[in-house]
Amino acid sequence: MIRSHMSSFAGMPVVPFTPGMTLPDDPSAVAWRLEVEDFEAEPEEMAALVTALRAEVPGEAVRALVIGEWGSAYERALPVDLLADAAKDWTALRAVFLADLVSEQCEISWLTHGDLTPLLTAYPELETLWVRGANELTLRPVRHTGLRELGFQTGGLPAEVTRAVGDSDLPALRRLDLWLGRQDYGGDTGTDDLAAVLAGDRLPALRHLAVCNAEFADHVAKAVATAPVVSRLEVLDLSMGVLTDPGAEALLAGQPLTHLRRLDLHHHFLSPEVAQRLTDALPGVQVDVSEPQEPDEYDGTVYRFTAVGE
Repeated sequence: MIRSHMSSFAGMPVVPFTPGMTLPDDPSAVAWRLEVEDFEAEPEEMAALVTALRAEVPGEAVRALVIGEWGSAYERALPVDLLADAAKDWTALRAVFLADLVSEQCEISWLTHGDLTPLLTAYPELETLWVRGANELTLRPVRHTGLRELGFQTGGLPAEVTRAVGDSDLPALRRLDLWLGRQDYGGDTGTDDLAAVLAGDRLPALRHLAVCNAEFADHVAKAVATAPVVSRLEVLDLSMGVLTDPGAEALLAGQPLTHLRRLDLHHHFLSPEVAQRLTDALPGVQVDVSEPQEPDEYDGTVYRFTAVGE
């Protein structure tokens, strides 16, 4: 579970914005956090907060935004239109994190979003977009030449979103994180839905790929073992899922991974012998096989869980 709010984002300290506050000496050197106080706040409160930020902080000083609670985040979509409308003022905005909420505020699988496409079209020079939660999340394929980092932290990633990412032209994207999650929390992405991402044709600059927190991690590993995009990666992250020995064996039998700088498999269900074989097979690679897990058993049925679900 995610248990603390972000203290920094996009290389800058996170500073909560409140109307009438004394601004930092350099308001462009912080990531501004927008969050209403009451989780049952009406939409007008978040709109007023955005309006105040636009009025009190010079538009060119808003370089990074972190959005926290916007009011009933568990049932009402983040008003992306507020952020899109501010694009005329926030011409220097380069990094956005949507839904920096912790489990005490709202479980990750309850966080409700709508269509994120308007945000990307409104900010063609946006470089970093991270999204936490995926309830009712949608995305349409886009061409975006500025985006360098895109991440979806979810307990269940909809296949529609995964396919939209794969069908988007993102020539500058260097890092992509997809937390696939579990079916019972909306994670219906399958390996077929990952095909365009793993082909990498529309992601020529990609160097860091995370297809992690996956309930079907063995199937992901088998697909990755022959995926064309892997040959250009520096970091491959298959962590936080339910990777077992067959998935690791597929990686060992697949294309060479010796060019990687790091292979992240932490939180796994590998046997010690297979975990050691992976490490030994990649002597020049930082192989993270920490946090080995033991399956649960109930009434004769074995259960394995991703690191992040509800």
